[in-house]
Amino acid sequence: MKTIKSSLPFIGVSSLLLLLSPLANAADMSNMDHSSMDMSGDMSNMDHSGMDMSGDMSDMDHSSMDMSGDMSDMDHSSMDMSGDMSDMDHSSMDMSGDMSDMDHSSMDMSGDMSDMDHSSMDMLGMDHSGMDMAGMDHGSMDMSGMQGGAAPVDARSPDYSNGVGYGEFGKPMMMGSMPLWGVSVDKLGYQFDEDQINFEAEGWYGTDSNRITLRTEGSAQTKDDKEIDSLTSLAYWKPLGIFWNGEAGIAYDTQNDKSAVMAGIVGTAPYFVETDARAYLYTDGQVRLDLGTAYEWRLDQHWVVIPEIELTAFSKEDTDNGITKGFNEFETEVRLTYETLNRQLSPYVGFSYESALGDARDLRRQQNQAVDSSSVTAGLMFWF
Repeated sequence: MKTIKSSLPFIGVSSLLLLLSPLANAADMSNMDHSSMDMSGDMSNMDHSGMDMSGDMSDMDHSSMDMSGDMSDMDHSSMDMSGDMSDMDHSSMDMSGDMSDMDHSSMDMSGDMSDMDHSSMDMLGMDHSGMDMAGMDHGSMDMSGMQGGAAPVDARSPDYSNGVGYGEFGKPMMMGSMPLWGVSVDKLGYQFDEDQINFEAEGWYGTDSNRITLRTEGSAQTKDDKEIDSLTSLAYWKPLGIFWNGEAGIAYDTQNDKSAVMAGIVGTAPYFVETDARAYLYTDGQVRLDLGTAYEWRLDQHWVVIPEIELTAFSKEDTDNGITKGFNEFETEVRLTYETLNRQLSPYVGFSYESALGDARDLRRQQNQAVDSSSVTAGLMFWF
């Protein structure tokens, strides 16, 4: 009997402690120190589904928690983390263990966690696919220390210069955006029977999208009055498609001593036939139309045969300058060229034929001029 009486106080105290233990877990945990907790063992089957962490955990220190063990099967599905965890420090938590199968899908993280520091946590294998973080505010999160911090000075730059300066040549640019220039002399030859020099040349400056071109063509007599008949134009050039380009500008004709507005289309027709069509509107209302086509028939790497045809037409008659309405002139020439110096220089020999058309034949007879003419030609083609 004495033994029983002496045990009653102990039983009463034990019962009181058991009743107070749930209240103690829900109380203020702000000063809990987890710094020495060792969780490195096998925690794969730990069940946190009923853990109540809704209290004030703002000052909890997890800096030295060792969670390197196997936590692959830990279930956090019902953990209540709605409390104030704003000052929780996880900076030194070691979570390098196997957490690949940890389930956080139902974790309630709606509490205040704005000041939680996870900067050094290793969570590479954790699965957060089902976590509900809709209410979290990341506006003030400092992530400057993540991913190794700021990029080093010599990190790879967008233009792949790897931090190396451009030197004396400056920043590189795409060839299509770089303004270039070029000169092409398609014809510079002497006609022996006509005793004259024929020429056709073009120079340009600009890009693949926009250019300014200067073009001239005509003939220069080498005897008597040494007259020069030429048609020169200054135009703006722009691609209209893959094979065709447009031109628009001004021109001057020395044969009738008049200026004109010019518009034209030049390009490559099917089967690589070079084609050009240019119209000139003179100050007196006269309209001139020049049509031309040429083809390069390559025999081998150096020898090339170039047949060429040109037609000229006018909108109205001008007897003072030997012009009639309609097609006036037909010219054709065949040249055999030999390309040298990387195809930039090509001497040639050829044969040319010229004939008046329509009413222009009668007008030339009245003016004692030749209606048809032919000649052997020799000259050069080059570009740079």
